[in-house]
Amino acid sequence: MANPIRVRFAPSPTGYLHIGSARTALFNWLFVRKHGGTMILRIEDTDKQRSTDESTRSILEGLEWIGIDWDEGPYYQSAYVDRHRSAVEQLVAEGKAYRDFTPRQATDDKTVKADIADRARANAGEKVRNPYRDLDAAESDRRAADGEPFAVRLKVPDEGASTFVDTVYGDQTVDMKSIEDLVLLKSDGSPLYNLSVVVDDIDMRITHVIRGRDHVSNTHKQILIYRALDAEPPTFAHLPLIFAPDRSKLSKRKHGPVVSLTTYRDRGFVPEAFRNFIALLGWSPGTDEEVMSLEELIAKFSLEGINRADAIFNFSDADDRSWTDAKGLWMNAEYLSKALPEERILGLVEGELRSKELWSEEYAANGPRHDWYRSTVDLLRARARTIDDFSVNNRAFWADDYPIDPKAKAKNLSDPKTLELLAELGRRYESLEPFALETAESVLRAYADEAGVKAGVLINGSRTVLTGSPVGPGIFEVMMALGKSRTAERLQGAAQVTAGRESV
Repeated sequence: MANPIRVRFAPSPTGYLHIGSARTALFNWLFVRKHGGTMILRIEDTDKQRSTDESTRSILEGLEWIGIDWDEGPYYQSAYVDRHRSAVEQLVAEGKAYRDFTPRQATDDKTVKADIADRARANAGEKVRNPYRDLDAAESDRRAADGEPFAVRLKVPDEGASTFVDTVYGDQTVDMKSIEDLVLLKSDGSPLYNLSVVVDDIDMRITHVIRGRDHVSNTHKQILIYRALDAEPPTFAHLPLIFAPDRSKLSKRKHGPVVSLTTYRDRGFVPEAFRNFIALLGWSPGTDEEVMSLEELIAKFSLEGINRADAIFNFSDADDRSWTDAKGLWMNAEYLSKALPEERILGLVEGELRSKELWSEEYAANGPRHDWYRSTVDLLRARARTIDDFSVNNRAFWADDYPIDPKAKAKNLSDPKTLELLAELGRRYESLEPFALETAESVLRAYADEAGVKAGVLINGSRTVLTGSPVGPGIFEVMMALGKSRTAERLQGAAQVTAGRESV
């Protein structure tokens, strides 16, 4: 019987949860949930200078927001440093690693790498052996006991090749001559990343490592460490990268808030939609389906469905309407308009209205205006792209102090005659019985004929006055939602909209 599947998501707490890291976490999660495996959360916090508690909280909150839970952890890598050092001691004792007493004076990282390259060229591409690699064990022990500083390196074979089969990209091969003896332990006693990761993965019985393809070079190095520790490497699946429109790798440093989960939460994305969106960044279910429930994502997910081609994340810093990928905004709109159950969206809108101080307890389930609240949300959800559309673009439904779009105002309300017509329309609505969709439309169209103007003049003018926006649901549906009193009052006050005011 095969070992139970165990995966890990192992972020470094050096900033907020990146969209690429969130996708990695999601793919790991979908994989284990489909196969009944175990998901481990490991916080790789050994970089003490850059790791922060705030970043850790941001990562945990981001995972929880998109519905990713874990079965074990969070474990903190810094708690296992002694275990990492003992693994290095074991390798030294077994002759698989050696102490490197090369003085540190000298040289920064760049100079070291340049020196290695120069020596390699001088040796016609042959691997340059470290002079301490073959140091007598007794002499090495003596120098260490005398307090001489040293790093510890893995003895990488001089000949042959490092090979593994990647679940996504197939056969991967690297000549051993291109791999320098790996530093496992720095001279200050700090274990290095590749060593710590391997030891933790062994101890945590990880069976599958699913991560970005930028780790392929690390994988070759880590497999060497697995072998040295007499451990079987896990199955590796490397994911395509996510690129910005300019084909640069999407990064926190270069692309800022657009790659942070916090941004999407704060700008009105619903977690179900965001999760669905990032699932399709580099993976396909094998069909044309795009909007999928969580249950469908789990059922359809497979490592074989991961694309080899890198994903492109399209957005524009210069256009706020395109602040993120259009596919993501479309997906969010699909969830808001159709995919989310009614009770779910009612709750989301309630939270949004509360945050903007627009909520009334009359809208609550047992309140006298709950039916109105429900029908109004249903009316508005068809055109919403984000949750904050309900409070920002549609503030006129919840409050009387709503903004007027200046372009709509200039286009639809600049003619004094139009203002007079709208005021009269408001007076006619005030006495209209019954005030219903059909009667409101017939009164408007009849009055337009009487006044000798196109009905569109009154429709567009009414929309601007009633909602402040040039677009929205059907104008007569808007009137029904606002009710006769507010509709009539706002239309009669149309002239106030043009009097240098920003809101009615």
